Amino acid sequence: MSQPNQDQEIDLAIIAQKISGFFDSIGRRMFKAISFVKKNIIIVAALFIFGCVLGYFIDKNNNAYTSQIIVAPNFGSTDDVYSKINLLKARMSEQDTVFLKQIGIQNIKKVGVIEIEPIVDIYNFVNNNAAVANNAQNTQNFELVKLLAEDGDIKKVVKDELTSKNYTYHKIKISSDGKLDNKKQIEPILNYLNNSEHFAAVQKQFIENVYIKIAQNQITINQIDALLNQFANTSSNNKNDKLVYYNENNQLNDIIKNKDALIAENGALKIQLINYKQVLKPISTVLNEKNNKGLNGKMSKVLPILFLFLFFGFSFVLSLYKKFSLKYS
Repeated sequence: MSQPNQDQEIDLAIIAQKISGFFDSIGRRMFKAISFVKKNIIIVAALFIFGCVLGYFIDKNNNAYTSQIIVAPNFGSTDDVYSKINLLKARMSEQDTVFLKQIGIQNIKKVGVIEIEPIVDIYNFVNNNAAVANNAQNTQNFELVKLLAEDGDIKKVVKDELTSKNYTYHKIKISSDGKLDNKKQIEPILNYLNNSEHFAAVQKQFIENVYIKIAQNQITINQIDALLNQFANTSSNNKNDKLVYYNENNQLNDIIKNKDALIAENGALKIQLINYKQVLKPISTVLNEKNNKGLNGKMSKVLPILFLFLFFGFSFVLSLYKKFSLKYS
């Protein structure tokens, strides 16, 4: 019985010695590090100050900007807009000045990368807030989302390319080296995206159809008003049971509901006519927002740390080299 106890005591003593040695080694390393910093305090301070000053001037001269344009592609032109954006992106990466000047872009070197992405609005897509309220279409969109989400994550479905191109609004991002000008860069890009003979013809016919629909709706509304006035006159002049008959069969209520629906539809159509003035309707533009993503604007903090890291790393490698050169020489 005494032998196992002695073995356990020996094991505990060895563990205690190892723990003590571990903390002693950490203490020695910390002491060496502090001593090294004290010995080289002038170099450390100089590198830190130099990094701060250099980073400050780099941040001050940072000309990285981002501009964003929210647009609404109309008449099924979303795929056409995306393909044109991809073409512009390729031409800009190739610095194809001939093509870019042909579409009117000035100071081409300022313009960097151009990209487009949908503004995810699944609720608007499901509700189908279009000019014509259509419950059947709402149901179709909702069932489509359910079908796409059956075999996958709903978050991936709403961001999928097939779904996202059906959203109402999209965001065009343009990175630039310097501030962009609305007339010199932004307007030529939007004019290029709007330039399409096919969709211009579709736009013309679509607007004509909307005006016809508004006029026909208004004729129906006037007819309903005339019918309602007739009912009112009949009920006030002749006390008979005709009005009661219509109320009991909900025909009068249906007429009033139809009138309200037509008025709402005409209001939505008139609002949509504002967006239909262009194939690609710009909704809002935010120009020249300072780009502080990544290391942009952070060099005054990054460079001092980088210089100190390189100095300590170089000193550590040099000390290892001296140690092993003495050992093996």
